[in-house]
Amino acid sequence: MNPILTVRGVHTAYDTVDVLTGVDLDVLPGQISCILGVNGAGKSTLIRSILRLTPPRIGTITFNGNNLHKLKTHEVVRLGIGCIPEGRRIFGRMTVEENLRVGAYTERSNAKIRSSLERVFHIFPRLKEREKQVAGTLSGGEQAMVSIGRGLMTDPDMLIIDEPSLGLSPLFVQENFNVIREIAKAGVTVLLVEQNVNQTLAIADYGYVLLQGQVIVKGSADYLRSNPEVQRAYFGGLN
Repeated sequence: MNPILTVRGVHTAYDTVDVLTGVDLDVLPGQISCILGVNGAGKSTLIRSILRLTPPRIGTITFNGNNLHKLKTHEVVRLGIGCIPEGRRIFGRMTVEENLRVGAYTERSNAKIRSSLERVFHIFPRLKEREKQVAGTLSGGEQAMVSIGRGLMTDPDMLIIDEPSLGLSPLFVQENFNVIREIAKAGVTVLLVEQNVNQTLAIADYGYVLLQGQVIVKGSADYLRSNPEVQRAYFGGLN
């Protein structure tokens, strides 16, 4: 099976300081791949590199056979990469429906937008009930649903999800991870960037561990869960 996303030898810098140094990874279609690491490991910089928000200084990134080297961020999105940013970042004064429609800003067909809305409402019936409600008045878990739903509005081939557990109660964290699993079952490839190790490895197929801008361990979720080096040196033990 050929990867849908390939990252090779990526060095990404802010000013003159490299944050990523020689990162390689492959994301296989239809799978949930994860990037694990503590704050400052380079996870967000890797996302920004893929989306061309902070282009790599050295290295190549390809998606569905397309080299992203010369593309703008909106062109990367049009190729089929959706992103759900850390901290949800919804538009608090807009309604749920208006927030979701923002996610379809590259789509010109009203029929396709309506179809995408119905798909999101099928996944999140609670959002259908609150379609006209101002998003800033929703609970944290409901706002997370809006953020994930907005990412699905472009009908992406691959969805990058950054820290979906951030700031949520354990109940909503579990609910969000269940939704991510269902999204993958529906055929959307997921690249999940997280610090919540146990929840992530419970749903991921494959993972990479970042430390100081480098991949230090990679392998199946079962391998990462049982790897003594990862448990001892990086996560302080997985229970």
